[in-house]
Amino acid sequence: MFVKPTKLEDAKNKLIERISLKNETVKIPIENSLDRVNCSTIKSKINLPSTSNSAVDGYGILHKTIASNPQLKLKVVGVAKAGHPYDKIIHPNEAIEIYTGAVTPKGIDTVVMHENCERIDDKVEIKDHITKNQNIRPIGENLKKNEIVVNKGKIINAADIGQLAASGNHEIEVYKKIRISVISTGDELVNSISKERLNGQIYDANRPMLLSLLNSNYLETIDLGIVKDKRKDLANKYDECLSKSDVVISSGGASDGVEDHTQNALKDIGAKCIVWQLAMKPGKPMAVGLLGKKIIFCLPGNPVAAFVCSKLLIKPLIIKLAGGVNLNPLSIKLPSGFEHNKKIGRAEYLRAKIVNEDDKTFITLHGRKGAGVISSLTGADGIVEIPMEYKSVVKGELLNFYPFDHRGL
Repeated sequence: MFVKPTKLEDAKNKLIERISLKNETVKIPIENSLDRVNCSTIKSKINLPSTSNSAVDGYGILHKTIASNPQLKLKVVGVAKAGHPYDKIIHPNEAIEIYTGAVTPKGIDTVVMHENCERIDDKVEIKDHITKNQNIRPIGENLKKNEIVVNKGKIINAADIGQLAASGNHEIEVYKKIRISVISTGDELVNSISKERLNGQIYDANRPMLLSLLNSNYLETIDLGIVKDKRKDLANKYDECLSKSDVVISSGGASDGVEDHTQNALKDIGAKCIVWQLAMKPGKPMAVGLLGKKIIFCLPGNPVAAFVCSKLLIKPLIIKLAGGVNLNPLSIKLPSGFEHNKKIGRAEYLRAKIVNEDDKTFITLHGRKGAGVISSLTGADGIVEIPMEYKSVVKGELLNFYPFDHRGL
């Protein structure tokens, strides 16, 4: 049966319109919130810093005193350290020895770094040109009271946790985790721990790969094993998965072959097939079904195709389902260091590496081609997109490059 494949963005938009967001929430300590999805706008409870303080180690002075008499030797009357403020007023012709993070005492408006000063006993002379307010962090420089710290729908990272703590927030309300069941289908598959492998059987790579790919703190994954190529078995397994989770991800059985039962199994459980085949390579035999508020992703059996579809379609939709707002993966425009020919009418996603050579940066293709060649993923820096309308790529042409997570900081 001929089916016109759906563009990736069209499929994504069609599904975003139909999926229901997670709305159950829970309050947790901020130290447990890494990779959780924030469910409300969080504001700072304080000015940060709450007092003006020194940005460097040096001497605090009143600027106009030195401006009118640059050679004046100032009397050092005390020391201010972080956590140990100097609580007396600094008068004209006086200075305070001050260290980074220390509250600036009354009477000073400028801090001069140690290396730009000459200290002799209890006197200090400024040896450099200075400007008023230099090296002083004003109240609220980082955050002002009631300024937004974290927006609703953001996936919390380590920097967010630091900012939340600094702004007086000790707990956060987040969306409850999305539960995802993962299965593989195919008579040819055996677990990688199996000691026996019959002729024609292969180890199941997709399930452990997908479980690892989905290893995020806003998700809870459930490994429900391998299903044989029987329509009834697959339908029963889908029912089991749906009883335990919000999302089901299966791989294999999504083409039009006689033994590929995905569409029929979706019908048997009452699910509506929203997407059937994508206009992309690898990843064309991809199906997505909906049953009430639950979603079933049916990935191709080839590991590279399953990986690419998971990164470009499933992950953004799961983020949306989990309450997140930043759906699209980071892409960078980089020049091609290769030539390539393709068919018009489908986008291609090729494994690639970033090369820095002779002060130039470009991308080259990595590994052997083919949707089943999983070795092309290992060692790659990311995926390069060749748009649908392209017939060929020439060297130097700017293309979208999607870096893998493990190649970032």
